[in-house]
Amino acid sequence: MGALPGLTGTMAIALMIPFTFYMDAVNAITILLAIYCGGIYGGSISAILIRAPGSPASAATVFDGYELAKQGKAMKALKMAVDASVIGNFWSVLLLIFIAPQIAYLALKLGPTEIASLILFSLTIIAYVSGKSILKGLISAGIGLFACVIGIDPITATPRLAFGIAEMERGIALIPMSIGLFAVSEVFTQAEKSFKERLEKTKITAVLPKSKNPEDNKVTFREMWGSLRTIVQSSLIGSFLGAIPGVGSPIASFMGYGLGKRFSKHPEKYGTGFVEGVAASEAANNGVVGASMIPLLTLGIPGDLPTAVLLGAFLLHGLIPGPLLFQDHPHEIYSLFAAFLLSVVALYFVARQVIKVGYLLTRVPKAALFPVVLALCFIGSYAINSSMLDIWVMFVFGLLGYFLEKYGFSLAPLLIAFLLGPILETGLRQSIILSGDNIKMFFTSTISLILILLTIAVIAQIAYQTFKKGKKE
Repeated sequence: MGALPGLTGTMAIALMIPFTFYMDAVNAITILLAIYCGGIYGGSISAILIRAPGSPASAATVFDGYELAKQGKAMKALKMAVDASVIGNFWSVLLLIFIAPQIAYLALKLGPTEIASLILFSLTIIAYVSGKSILKGLISAGIGLFACVIGIDPITATPRLAFGIAEMERGIALIPMSIGLFAVSEVFTQAEKSFKERLEKTKITAVLPKSKNPEDNKVTFREMWGSLRTIVQSSLIGSFLGAIPGVGSPIASFMGYGLGKRFSKHPEKYGTGFVEGVAASEAANNGVVGASMIPLLTLGIPGDLPTAVLLGAFLLHGLIPGPLLFQDHPHEIYSLFAAFLLSVVALYFVARQVIKVGYLLTRVPKAALFPVVLALCFIGSYAINSSMLDIWVMFVFGLLGYFLEKYGFSLAPLLIAFLLGPILETGLRQSIILSGDNIKMFFTSTISLILILLTIAVIAQIAYQTFKKGKKE
């Protein structure tokens, strides 16, 4: 389910809950946790092979994963995604087991002021994933920020830019938008390429080539060793962000990717088919899995959408998340922890077999593959809310993504800004309301002040590097 664009692991969890009614609590929750692990990882398969992220969490994997696939290195990208996902997952589950209460306490320290400062710092990542032109990256981000304000105002609950259309009041849906930006735009690009091939009477090839070099079908020790620091770094980022309710794996994925590029020895290779870029994204989004259970189990607050569905499953089986859960049901909770670890181990072996089948997609000709991809895009977009509006959203953003890429604009800043915009707006406005229309809270809070200083330092460094590059040219 995670690998099918638009369906996502969250939908798989929701569909499986009725089948767990007759089971005992441990077995029932174990199944759902295993689906959670597989669903987050699964999105990377379609992201790498057909440039259609199976879930928003894998959107950042597209940038290097699909580029590697176009170079005939799809299996290398898929294997790195498995390795990084398992490491990120395993680390986050260990974190859940050993320091769940402490991490949850730290996450609770972040109020609206600190959240707003954190998101402001995160937005500086745009400068590192905006391609060659920072100006084009900012324009792309502006489109994303504009798109995220459509719908209900988060503070006053009044419609904005809905134009009297009831369905528009719920805003732009993330999954149809991401499917349009990455999958539909690629269908248009490939259709244009095939049309040119026919006009030039050249041989129409399969959608992705296959390298004859054995090294291109595996992750070498040198590549794994070179990516290890990035994997650890992204796992930590994902685990920290996963413990903050409402942030989720899509934001962690982009932040892991952006900071991976920021601290990489070869930042210029990101976005060109760099295996470290796949590792950065996948370790971060899978690092969220175990950590997002921390606020759920200790405080009863879901960390993201999948854990919100899991909360319902816990309640159905008589386990009430909160501070008393560890005291009242210690046997069940530690059994779940052990099962969670086994799920991550199982993920490695299952995923290794699944990618062998998934890789067959690379041998299918364009004329056969992309109509199927387009059909999946329509099904995935419509299935979210059973709404034709989502089909139009997918189509509009597909056209937008096609033209943006055609003229050198990066799609990453658009999606990052769309994801972070609502959280930034809510945090800013809540902080200003709480402080009586004053922004001093941003400078009196120690955490907020540190994040603002870091943001200024990053912007200054970007400005210096841009000036230095311009002077050299």
